[in-house]
Amino acid sequence: MNRLSYSIKRALKGDVFLQSLSANRSTLVGELADKTVAVIGNARSLSKQTHGAVIDACDIVIRMHAAPLPHPKSHGTKTTWLALGMPVDQAVIQDRAPNRLLWMAKKRKRLKYRLATASGFYLHPKSEWDVMAQTLNAPPTTGAMLIDFVARSNAQNINLFGFDFFASLSLSGRRTAAQVPHDFDAEKHFVTELMQNDARVVLHGQTH
Repeated sequence: MNRLSYSIKRALKGDVFLQSLSANRSTLVGELADKTVAVIGNARSLSKQTHGAVIDACDIVIRMHAAPLPHPKSHGTKTTWLALGMPVDQAVIQDRAPNRLLWMAKKRKRLKYRLATASGFYLHPKSEWDVMAQTLNAPPTTGAMLIDFVARSNAQNINLFGFDFFASLSLSGRRTAAQVPHDFDAEKHFVTELMQNDARVVLHGQTH
């Protein structure tokens, strides 16, 4: 299949075609079972912390987009899965060298041929995005989607790094919380409630 046939099939068959390129959700859930998992957010505050070794010691390390890795001491170097809500430069993917690429966004038009045909590709169902949007009463971040997804697995423990719900802004941009379409207070409440009900979930380096 080339880019042209991919574009035609995507236009004609939509999600039915894209799902045919995707690994099954059950496969990813199986890979998470009994594993230590690190989900890495993009808060600037993570750069001032020293969690790199703990991150890299986890069985599965999930990063997002083209988030910078300023220093191994703070961010580690390992990437097992790379989750995307937007296209990223191929050089980023080559540098991270993930086993899987996860497309978490509801919008499919931005899902490029190279991503959808990559080895280990996974397409998150639109219905899951809709449920999270209803829970938060706002469009969910990729981070919130990942946390929810991993928490629904049988992972042994789930470590969250680089999530301060925009208190220190994003490491890869200058926008404020008011300039993005997400509700970070709602996401903080979601994660706080999740931790209260699920001892596996630990938020490291939390900013109050």
